[in-house]
Amino acid sequence: MKILKFAVAIAIIATLFGGCTKQVKTEVSSVPEGYEDPDKLTTYELNRISEKIYMNETSGNPDHLMFWSTNEVFPSLGIGHFIWYPKGQPKRFDETFPAMIQYYMDNKIEIPEWLKKQKDLGAPWANRATFERARKDKQFVELKYLLMNTKNLQTQFFFDRLKASLPEIAGHVSKQDAELVKRNYNVVAQSPGGWYPLIDYINFKGKGIKSTEKYNGQGWGLLQVLQTMRPVQKGSAALMEFSRAADAILKQRVQNSPPENNERKWLQGWKVRTDSYANSIL
Repeated sequence: MKILKFAVAIAIIATLFGGCTKQVKTEVSSVPEGYEDPDKLTTYELNRISEKIYMNETSGNPDHLMFWSTNEVFPSLGIGHFIWYPKGQPKRFDETFPAMIQYYMDNKIEIPEWLKKQKDLGAPWANRATFERARKDKQFVELKYLLMNTKNLQTQFFFDRLKASLPEIAGHVSKQDAELVKRNYNVVAQSPGGWYPLIDYINFKGKGIKSTEKYNGQGWGLLQVLQTMRPVQKGSAALMEFSRAADAILKQRVQNSPPENNERKWLQGWKVRTDSYANSIL
């Protein structure tokens, strides 16, 4: 019986690996006018960014690809920390996993039928307790292996999302501030290794435009980081300035947060992440 179970497990894993490692050609979305367009990420850059974000999100433990914090009402999935709300939960933060499921489908990735059907229904776990109990269930294991074997595609999704978000981000500020945002975005994007901090931060803390993602009227997303940057030239100075601004914005978030949230406990880990932006990963 043990041998049979082992054989079945191996067969499932083999099927999942086979379906998830299919070579995919992704079309990069067109860049908005006035912003830097790299055409596409090189394979090397895509690999480096994917592995860096994977380590940021999981510390190298694949079990952390599917995580539900005790402080949250939703699970976070993949290297993108994709949010997927259970049905009926208010969506305070941007829900991103349904869009990632659609991205799999658009790029002809073989995904489980149950996942396709669940895309618009919400996460299949009602709460954290049911999520943790399901860790050895077939659906849970299928999803974990899908996420593990499509890290580069998830990063490509972030990259496309970053570029598509720029007009929306700039549209939330004055014309003068929009020019500042555009200039600071471009100086980072044009720097060797600059796509990593831009991609990681918008994935990490969002765009910075939702009214529900603010304390005392101040947000903590990519918009606020770009607004906070001081004038610099492209290159290492731009990476260091983006890192400094990101750290300052997250400290401001903690200062503005309700004391009962105890968000100060996250600062050390956040600083490790923002410090990683200061040096090119290439």
